[in-house]
Amino acid sequence: MDHSAHEHHQHHEHDAQDHAGHGHTGHEDHASHGAQAKTASWGMAASATLHCLTGCAIGEVLGVVIGTALGWHGAATIALAIALAFLFGYALTMRGVLRAGLSFKEAFKVALAADTISIAVMEIVDNAFILAIPGAMEMGLADPRFWLTLAAALAIAFVVTVPINRWLISRGKGHAVVHQHHH
Repeated sequence: MDHSAHEHHQHHEHDAQDHAGHGHTGHEDHASHGAQAKTASWGMAASATLHCLTGCAIGEVLGVVIGTALGWHGAATIALAIALAFLFGYALTMRGVLRAGLSFKEAFKVALAADTISIAVMEIVDNAFILAIPGAMEMGLADPRFWLTLAAALAIAFVVTVPINRWLISRGKGHAVVHQHHH
């Protein structure tokens, strides 16, 4: 009898610990959920911006390489680089959305909605920085300063674009449109 009373007491103690543990864990989960939501939105914004940056970087580098190869200078090369930045930015988004089963036309609409503002902001900041650097447009592809300037321009554009993407996503715009098709 003593043995079973002791067992009952232990069992009751174990339940109390479980309940206390669950209450405590539940509280922690709730607190970390709030923090996670904020972290996720910055993370999502950074991810969307990085995605955009990849397309922009590919487009810009190709634009400059092609423009230089064709002997173009200044405005023509910048125009080609910007056009290709948009093209590759949209293409990267479309690739993911097409995989989710959307038609080409639907995927293109999603890419336009998701990336237009992001790419535009990135290109404006990026090119304004490059144009602000004296002689940057005259540097050749063989000049390491050209690549350093381009990298710095893209890094600054990234930093400026992340909060804009976060704002867009929080309002169900920008890359939030893409995420609706992934889940």
